[in-house]
Amino acid sequence: MRYLIIGLGIYGSNLAVDLTNMGHEVIGADVNASLVEAIKDYISTAYIIDSTDEISLSVLPLKNVDLVIVAIGENFGASIRTVALLKKFGVSHIYARAIDKLHESILQGFEIDRILTPEQRAAKDLVHEMALGSDIESMNIDDDSYILKFTVPDYFIGLKYSDMELRRDYGMELIAVTRLSDRRNLLGITRPQPQRIAPEMFAETEVQKGDTIVCIGTSKSYRELFSHIEN
Repeated sequence: MRYLIIGLGIYGSNLAVDLTNMGHEVIGADVNASLVEAIKDYISTAYIIDSTDEISLSVLPLKNVDLVIVAIGENFGASIRTVALLKKFGVSHIYARAIDKLHESILQGFEIDRILTPEQRAAKDLVHEMALGSDIESMNIDDDSYILKFTVPDYFIGLKYSDMELRRDYGMELIAVTRLSDRRNLLGITRPQPQRIAPEMFAETEVQKGDTIVCIGTSKSYRELFSHIEN
């Protein structure tokens, strides 16, 4: 896959190098020439560019990458303007870093694919999720075990949660379920927010489209699950 990472500070540069080491093509961009110089030999291409300038941003191959990641952290205004310009250019898939709740609330208004909070999750966890090839969040427990969070596959819709048999069939332990309901954020914007379904309700709760489940498993068990239900 091809990634464009805008913002090559500690978080952005680590993410860029890790993705490159996994065999992906990574293009980096930052207004700081020293940051670009430090990483240019480790990724495919690096640009010295002000992403808040519309003309400068248009020089980047925005339509020729699979995902644009806005990793700008310290400059709140630069992050917001960069995301706004990317949306104006019609970029299909955008991830953006948020440094606090207000930043996150504003980014929610742009309806981007995902808001990153690296203070809560390490860059290496995001790389692991991308490697799995699906929309999944993960936390490493040990060398082979992960807590995996993902949208429940349509395959299970209509079943009771207690009837999914994840442990028997895939070696995965179901530990949590959430379902979206509308709530207002700090700016008064109504957006869906997850509500937890208690484990004691699994026996009487049917799986619904859009539900999110959290399991303990391995990357292998996750792949086996999706390989089975897609065949």
